[in-house]
Amino acid sequence: MSAAGASETANDFAATVRRLRRRLAEELPGRAAQARLAPGSRATPPGAASPEGHDCREAGVLVLLYPQQQSRRPMLVLTERRAHLDDHAGQVSFPGGQREASESLQQTALREAHEEIALARETVEVLGPLTPLYIPPSNYCVHPFIGVAEPAPSLTPADAEVAALLHVPLADLRAPEALARERWTLSGGRSVEVPFYDVDGRPPIWGATSMILAELLALF
Repeated sequence: MSAAGASETANDFAATVRRLRRRLAEELPGRAAQARLAPGSRATPPGAASPEGHDCREAGVLVLLYPQQQSRRPMLVLTERRAHLDDHAGQVSFPGGQREASESLQQTALREAHEEIALARETVEVLGPLTPLYIPPSNYCVHPFIGVAEPAPSLTPADAEVAALLHVPLADLRAPEALARERWTLSGGRSVEVPFYDVDGRPPIWGATSMILAELLALF
């Protein structure tokens, strides 16, 4: 798709949904797209984020899109996690969590979205999965699912887990100036170059969340 066509799609909800249906039926961009936003990604091979071969905890997350009421621009829902949580405290993430034994990973994503942001499950159409990825610090194998809700859903953050809801226009993430890189000192004292999305002064979107977003955006 041309840059002009991608920009038009990213500003029109119906066109975005049509595009996603079509692209999700094809081969996904996969780990090559994810790796572009991996911390230290210049030295990270595309297969490094693969869940294969890891005895990990499985999780499902929901990549939720909805139309802005007036403009019909596609909006993406993210959460800012509470600072006291054991895993990924204070970070920006998708609604989601650990799979329970009796459910599928898609059911996990929908259940966790209901628990974390009060999303009514019956208002969501799941279009399909993105590529799973492995998160070494928390030992999670994360399975993302793209869902759409129309009209815009009524959402309420769960106080115990979610510090804030972030509603981000999809077009803003596609803007070249949204992508930034800095050298950070991560846990264990490692100094690495970290690519992240920097949108309108919101907390940086990095790590697994930005890697999932990179694959989502590669569909356009």
